Amino acid sequence: MSKVQIKVNDNGSYRVTGDVELVDAEGNVFETKPSFSLCRCGLSNKKPFCDGSHKGKFESVVRAE
Repeated sequence: MSKVQIKVNDNGSYRVTGDVELVDAEGNVFETKPSFSLCRCGLSNKKPFCDGSHKGKFESVVRAE
């Protein structure tokens, strides 16, 4: 089994790839694809998913040490 990967995109979303289940606080399961993007800026109208609203309005570049 391969690992799930969560990529922190520069100035953008979290990109999730792999066999993962996304649930809300009540345990309800979101319908997802094998690869999807999660909002990190708070501007998306499709939360928890990214809809591209961050473009030009959100800056964050994170690197692992």
